[in-house]
Amino acid sequence: MLVEGRLNFMIHNKLFYIPLLLAPLTVQAALIDLRTSSAFAVLAGSTITNTGSSIITGNIGVYPGLSITGFPPGIVQGGTIHLNDAVSQIAQLDLTTAYNVAADEPCNSNLSGQDLGGLTLIPGVYCFDSSAQLTGTLILNNTINPVAPFVFKINSTLTTASASKVEFLAANGGNMVFWQVGSSATLGTSSVFSGNILASTSITVNTGAVIDCGRALAQTGAVTLDNNTISACAAENPVGVPEPASLALVFISLAVFSYKRRS
Repeated sequence: MLVEGRLNFMIHNKLFYIPLLLAPLTVQAALIDLRTSSAFAVLAGSTITNTGSSIITGNIGVYPGLSITGFPPGIVQGGTIHLNDAVSQIAQLDLTTAYNVAADEPCNSNLSGQDLGGLTLIPGVYCFDSSAQLTGTLILNNTINPVAPFVFKINSTLTTASASKVEFLAANGGNMVFWQVGSSATLGTSSVFSGNILASTSITVNTGAVIDCGRALAQTGAVTLDNNTISACAAENPVGVPEPASLALVFISLAVFSYKRRS
């Protein structure tokens, strides 16, 4: 929802006002650095099990577990399989750090008890006291600042329904979306998901589900796949993009400067 207001100011003892139309002001979430775990499309603590012809773009790995099955027929492209090695160990350490950073983010809005389906959200930190559910389509408005993070802090489980979707109003910004899940995440059959799942325990990606731009990263448990497509999109390099309030100040300054020139 946009907020309408106005700003009063004086020039040469005359009162002027400029009408403003601003997006609601929120504290921008800190960027969560995945470090070496960003190279992984799938990372598990115990096992990775795949059924069918999943296509994974990026590394897959397990630590401290000892089992990765289903590759082949699953395909890993643009990455390597890391089973209980130094690379997957460091990635798990970096995942733990990222998970803790996300968990410490202050909430902008508490969505406990609400279904994410049907909502349109701007960048910020959204919290759920217990579980979170997505049925239908969640729209993420990343048009104002395409490199501002969306952080979802979920104390318990994340579950998406069959054929549910996460969509963006601008280009796919999945790399700037972080799902901190206190236990396990389950993506529904044929759902289209986006963002980085940082799960404390396990992740199940049901038949035909897609993570269009993001990762399935589980700290202690398993990641279970079934004819899925998961693409770890390239890391963003955030640059300064003005927030709505900053843009308003720019417009005000230009208006004052223009008036002074005319007078």
